[in-house]
Amino acid sequence: MNIVRSIIYVIIMLGVLATLHELGHFWVARLLKIKVYEVSIFVGPKLIKWKRNGVDFSIRLIPVGAYVRFNEIDEEGYVVESTDPDLLLNQPRYKRLIVSLAGPIMNLLLGILIFFGMFCATGFVSTDIAMAQKGTQTEIASSEYTAGDSIKAVNGHKVFTSYDIYYEFDADDLTQVMTLTLKSKETGKTYDLQLDPIIKKRPMLLITIESRVTDNEYEGWHVHSVEPEQNNGNPILKEGDYVTHINGKSVADEDIDEFLFNQNDETLMVTYIRDGETFEEALAPQYTDYAVSRGVSLLAHNVDSPANFFGALTYAAKIPASIGNITLRGVKDIIAGKVKAYNLVSGPIGITTMVNDVVSEEKDTVGQKIYLLIMLSAVISIALAFSNLLPIPGLDGIQIILIVVEMVIGRKLSEKAEGRLTIVGFVLIILLLILAFISDILRIIFGY
Repeated sequence: MNIVRSIIYVIIMLGVLATLHELGHFWVARLLKIKVYEVSIFVGPKLIKWKRNGVDFSIRLIPVGAYVRFNEIDEEGYVVESTDPDLLLNQPRYKRLIVSLAGPIMNLLLGILIFFGMFCATGFVSTDIAMAQKGTQTEIASSEYTAGDSIKAVNGHKVFTSYDIYYEFDADDLTQVMTLTLKSKETGKTYDLQLDPIIKKRPMLLITIESRVTDNEYEGWHVHSVEPEQNNGNPILKEGDYVTHINGKSVADEDIDEFLFNQNDETLMVTYIRDGETFEEALAPQYTDYAVSRGVSLLAHNVDSPANFFGALTYAAKIPASIGNITLRGVKDIIAGKVKAYNLVSGPIGITTMVNDVVSEEKDTVGQKIYLLIMLSAVISIALAFSNLLPIPGLDGIQIILIVVEMVIGRKLSEKAEGRLTIVGFVLIILLLILAFISDILRIIFGY
């Protein structure tokens, strides 16, 4: 049932975004006194139609797109040639360029406005560094920076919003030096903060557990398997045991990795239950190296003052730059072999899967789900703005390229040149659709 709701939501969302995109073309054309013949909201059979100021408007049945028609069409479906100076094709090149750009700009502005509204309602996470978490790399270097200073780059990679920072942290190797470029809130000067790796040792019980402690009557880790190397080759635990205490401390409601991080004894007193009987034995753990967390925290701001109001607006306006930056970084990481190519492109299946993941998450409240769906809509709107600039037939990018070329050479391209460009663009869109489809399927299969 969730997947049906998700499909319906995606169809409506994409239909609304496409409609607003086309309305961007329409509104700008009318502003420039360019003749418009028809505006169709959605596609398919007409449900409602009306005429206003010489323009035919309609709302159609299938909410998967929209269009604006700038030319008269004859009974056979061909464009009627005309020298009417009010037609788009007979307008100066700069006006045609503005109309072509209006659709992507509408999607861009819509995404920014959605993010701005969300920030006003819930606040936003800035790029300002907060006080460090105790015992982390940032805490060790706390004397070298001031809380509230803004992060401008991570390892030389420019950041615009917190999303860029999160991207860099996701790809971070904790065993390597990280350099943060910060801007002082007091002096306005930039400086580098070096976070040196902190390597510590942590014990391993060399077991895998079957379930969380709340899933069984013993309130312990249910042992699924034990490696032969446990306890220096003399395993104490067995499959089916329940580990309830270590060094006298209950493991109830504790994640095994987080619990063991705090242990550093040469031997651990392990209390476990086997066949209903309780045992306690000393176990010599195997130690492994691990890198301490960077501990970088970012300051969150509520929109409760004029300064934060304009700060939220400025921050929302930077979101498209972040999306573009992360996309380019992703392409570079794909070339470098750091990221799978199918993790960068999503088609309708991928979008539906993301929506379904949000809708199906049992831990989130209805309010949280709505928040995430609105955020996803904003991201997709901005992504549509960028994708529509691609030089592909059917998208605004091809018209923009043709108009810019006309401006440069001072004349219209020959039909032969336009035809070749159209063919190249058509091949590109087919390849892009295939890549998006394959990417969506691979993510579903492998869970990426």
